[in-house]
Amino acid sequence: MNPSHQPAYGVRLEVRGLHKSFDGQEVLRGLDFVVEPGEIFVLMGPSGSGKSVLLKHLIGLEAPDAGEILINGDSIMTPEIAAKYRMALVFQSGALLNSLTVGENVGLYLREHRLKTPAEIARIVAEKLADVGLADAIQKMPAELSGGMKKRAAIARALVIEPQLILYDEPTSELDPLSSVVMGQEIWKLNQRTGVTSLVVTHDRDLAFGIADRIAVIDEGRILAIGTPESIKQFKDPLVEKFLKADFKRETQIKSL
Repeated sequence: MNPSHQPAYGVRLEVRGLHKSFDGQEVLRGLDFVVEPGEIFVLMGPSGSGKSVLLKHLIGLEAPDAGEILINGDSIMTPEIAAKYRMALVFQSGALLNSLTVGENVGLYLREHRLKTPAEIARIVAEKLADVGLADAIQKMPAELSGGMKKRAAIARALVIEPQLILYDEPTSELDPLSSVVMGQEIWKLNQRTGVTSLVVTHDRDLAFGIADRIAVIDEGRILAIGTPESIKQFKDPLVEKFLKADFKRETQIKSL
């Protein structure tokens, strides 16, 4: 882990022996991994590998057939434990409400649950938007934002609850290469500044190797390898190597048409 991390603010996430099947088809096949407090842990794999199903388990939309998910040693399967920890999900699409301004979107949770006064919400919203470089967008509508700006606004919305764990679902999907770099920088800077635990689900290899403390490669519901970016690059497994080299193979195939 990067030695410049602040003292860990985030939680320890542990997934033990997670299994899930749908209509007799096994999607998760005994997933095991640990994300340490304050770590950026990237779960990388091709489409259909089980990444989205895992996320649904982490946020409570699915229950496993077997196995468990622990935060700081507590199972999240009970409502009282799930409510004990602050977890935020940054959706792949950003999921902003088009009828609200950016500022209203970011402050929606605090306002709906009456957790802060209007003045406090205004201050927090301005602060979180400034943290992601969107201080000037507070009065804009989502339709006025680029794809990258929408995703940064979604991060700001996640930050208002001061999460101990942030889950990122394909944060660079549908972004151009430059916007993808900016998004990676925002995730990394946020982690460095706060020490929050970050789990990033992606098929973007450049993002994974650019921001991760550790990477897990998943395929067909199984973890194939876990390690630092450098160790994953050197990992001798045919399936891991096939995934990491897929871009080069695809480029060659395209040019041969």
